[in-house]
Amino acid sequence: MRVAIFGAAGYGGIELLRLLLGHPQVQVTYLGGHTTAGQQVTDMYPHLLGSIDLPIEQTSVATACERADLLFFALPHGVGIPLVKEAVQAGKKVIDFSADFRLHDVAVYESYYKRHGAPELLAEAAYGLPELHRDEIKSAQLCAVPGCYPTGAILALAPAVQARIIDPDTIIIDSKSGVSGAGRSKLDLLYHFPEANESLLAYAVGTHRHTPEMDQELSMIADRAVKVTFTPHLIPITRGILSTCYATFTPGATLAQAQEAYERFYADEPFVHVLPAGKLPRTKHVAGSNYCHIGLAEDSRTNRLVVVSAIDNLIKGLAGAACQCMNLMMGWDERTGLDRPGMWP
Repeated sequence: MRVAIFGAAGYGGIELLRLLLGHPQVQVTYLGGHTTAGQQVTDMYPHLLGSIDLPIEQTSVATACERADLLFFALPHGVGIPLVKEAVQAGKKVIDFSADFRLHDVAVYESYYKRHGAPELLAEAAYGLPELHRDEIKSAQLCAVPGCYPTGAILALAPAVQARIIDPDTIIIDSKSGVSGAGRSKLDLLYHFPEANESLLAYAVGTHRHTPEMDQELSMIADRAVKVTFTPHLIPITRGILSTCYATFTPGATLAQAQEAYERFYADEPFVHVLPAGKLPRTKHVAGSNYCHIGLAEDSRTNRLVVVSAIDNLIKGLAGAACQCMNLMMGWDERTGLDRPGMWP
């Protein structure tokens, strides 16, 4: 199958390209960009030398539709809306990396971002978290890849919410992300090496744009409104997200019951590993992979369940999730091109 990538020069786009170059069913036929148009992708990213010989071309949906069967859009929020709409109207399958089609409620989207240019597409878009929406993704023309923070947090909490082991009104999510999560073109001072190195900071406290995704998906599982408290942190590593999630046990619930519920919920999931009782994940254990590791603990003093998840923000949190969704949309084994362990050290 032929695929096109818009925003190919960003961290998400280039990681997607790397994964697709190892996919046995895929041929990359178009790379689109704006400020990088005219450059060879291997001049910008020499680690791909010998694997691809394509230039980055000026963004053109019409050209991409001529050359590709499925289009990936790795563009900033809002920028890709008219392009995605054009591709969908042309009958192409589309996978979008931005937040533009993740939220079902246009009013919620516009309260966190800006005016939506194609609200009619929101009802058509599948939320690209296979562990919760596999059947929807299989039949979708348009798939919205979840945010990296929501991926780690939702996977950490979904089994406990479904099994009614925790009180959803008490959920607190503390996530720590590597600097690559900000993207390649974000040049704010706090991402400069002297500012980020040997430092740790909380940001967007109570206002982060990924919060409504968590509310939306956990509300769906709980079958009632859920509003989480979410605080993200920037840490001086390149890639990885560690999410520590807290919630009060429901009366009579135990850690052993939670462990059993998690193992049952993810028993057939190829990319989620529930660690043995007493073990907790590390970002290093999933770096370079499409896996999510989850470990459980309890704070008996406060009667709280503590769930820790680890993902690679650029793979399971973005490009790998996009590949997994592509596999499902095309009717392929969803592990294709992704069933590889992480990097070590």
